[in-house]
Amino acid sequence: MSSNRTDFSRMVLAAMFIALAIVLPFLTGQIPQIGSALGPMHIPALLSGFFCGPWYALAVGFISPLLRSFMFGMPPLMPTAFAMSFELATYGFVAGILYQILPKKNSNVYVALISAMLAGRIVWGIVRVILYGFGQSSFGWAAFMSGAFINAIPGIILHIILIPILVISLKKYTAEADKR
Repeated sequence: MSSNRTDFSRMVLAAMFIALAIVLPFLTGQIPQIGSALGPMHIPALLSGFFCGPWYALAVGFISPLLRSFMFGMPPLMPTAFAMSFELATYGFVAGILYQILPKKNSNVYVALISAMLAGRIVWGIVRVILYGFGQSSFGWAAFMSGAFINAIPGIILHIILIPILVISLKKYTAEADKR
């Protein structure tokens, strides 16, 4: 496949992942607690890392929460969508870069995914600390652990189960299609 065609394919996939990130939260019924727990916007950001590469995935992750906030008011722009944009950009970039450099073994899908999830949560925490540093309230260790891990356990489990299944299955399918 030529470079222009590959770039175009990645751009189309990135647009599709942005659209998914905007639509998937509707599945949580617009109940913020369920959306926070399941992280539906995280799924397209992570998947874009595996299918579009790190740079397109960084854009998908950064744009999606901001665009959804402007379109629907959810997540609220400050501090939620703003912090999420850095978190999801990190998810996509780290997943994409690790998936590119690691050997193409199924186990490395998990390595890239879990590394991206940890890096994204750390970046989210740093951005929240910076944002809260400008405001009246503080964002401490307990708030970080609660927001990044404890309240997110259902989403973490969902992502660790769903994303590798999708990546491995779709990569296998596309490899078989390329042979035909």
